[in-house]
Amino acid sequence: MSGLLDRRAVMGRLLEDRGEMIVTTGLGATAWDLASLSDSPLDFPLWGAMGGAAMFGLGLALAQPERRVVVFTGDGEALMGMGAFSTIAVAAPGNLSVVVMDNERYGETGSQRTHTASGVDLEAVARACGFPHTLTVTAEDQLDGLRGDLHTLDGPLLAVVKVALTPDPMTLPPRDGTYLKNRMRAALLGPEAIFV
Repeated sequence: MSGLLDRRAVMGRLLEDRGEMIVTTGLGATAWDLASLSDSPLDFPLWGAMGGAAMFGLGLALAQPERRVVVFTGDGEALMGMGAFSTIAVAAPGNLSVVVMDNERYGETGSQRTHTASGVDLEAVARACGFPHTLTVTAEDQLDGLRGDLHTLDGPLLAVVKVALTPDPMTLPPRDGTYLKNRMRAALLGPEAIFV
């Protein structure tokens, strides 16, 4: 896996000048990466919903069509929730992008190889499901183009970023779902929208 991109650095670069973009993540590494880079009320890291990040992002994109929504997830979670690709493609939200950080490992359970290590191509799966925009990123010089696409492309977009397996420090995001919900509702709809 040498020569691949650094996952946390990739997320940091893609979120530069993010503006009012809503960002959600799957559990594990992508949630820790987001917590190490941002504490925006427009961040919603998922803790224990493996396989659910893309569908959660779809819900946000449909509920907030005027805002860009980006989901960062891992290859293990994408494989677990692969049915989400077809649902997203059929719903076709123009404001949704899914970025799969693919290190070919299940990082949460001991770094066992995922199916992408044996050749399963998540970009091809998304394309077959009907995503109008797909790409696989393997080099740093592709990141600026992807960052631009996250802000402007009429999606949905699925980007697979091939990243190295790295031992990044764990930065835990807020764990209280009610807190995360309320701070996002307040940011999107105003403080009067908060209710428990």
